[in-house]
Amino acid sequence: MNTTEQQLRTDLAAAYRLLDLNGWSDQVFTHISVRLPGDEPAFLINQYGLRPEEVSASNLVSIDVDGNKLEAGSPDVNPAGFTIHSAVHMNRHDAVCVMHTHTMAGMAVAALEEGLLPLNQTNMTFYDRVAYYDYEGVPLDLEVRARIVAALGDSKAMILRNHGLLTVGRSVAEAYFLMYYLNQACEIQLEAMKAGRSLIVPDHDACEYTARQLNNERYHLESVDLVWQAELRRLDRLDSSFRS
Repeated sequence: MNTTEQQLRTDLAAAYRLLDLNGWSDQVFTHISVRLPGDEPAFLINQYGLRPEEVSASNLVSIDVDGNKLEAGSPDVNPAGFTIHSAVHMNRHDAVCVMHTHTMAGMAVAALEEGLLPLNQTNMTFYDRVAYYDYEGVPLDLEVRARIVAALGDSKAMILRNHGLLTVGRSVAEAYFLMYYLNQACEIQLEAMKAGRSLIVPDHDACEYTARQLNNERYHLESVDLVWQAELRRLDRLDSSFRS
């Protein structure tokens, strides 16, 4: 195993552990993947049946976009997870990491006709920058891959209606960062809606200006790195077994 793959394995295992710590776990049905180096698209994903806190660098499964496991005797992966992740990895070269969650806030907003509203500056990060994929059932049929990719377009965040959330990043750190704030945006919206009062939605110009500020490349990448390094320190203090 080369150094690059080892680092990808470590970062991906860290993301699974953080998913658990943040309360985003859906038993064994949550999945994150990371593209492996190489000319042919292949990726790492969790073993089907493991909870996020059981994932470590060494027990991740390597698989190509045709479903072929790259190591003999590897365990199975989540079939629906394979469909979603292979769809993105085979079509979006910039999507090094793909993160999909079934958080309560994410699933709730995914069921709202209006989708995500720009009610707070956190939400405005995704203003006119979040894609939507209409529900078609559990994604087991590989034919849906083309429609998933078409819906995602060049966005880094997508709400799968009546299902959950998805983010993609140029690194595990970026996909995690985007998921953290996409989920937080959903939580903010639900909390505001609980008040039962009229919601203040800023005008387009204010929302777009804020979105450009928060998505400034230099600011964004610095924020991603600072947050990721802080989260790795948190994990190492609590349990560094994700590295094994």
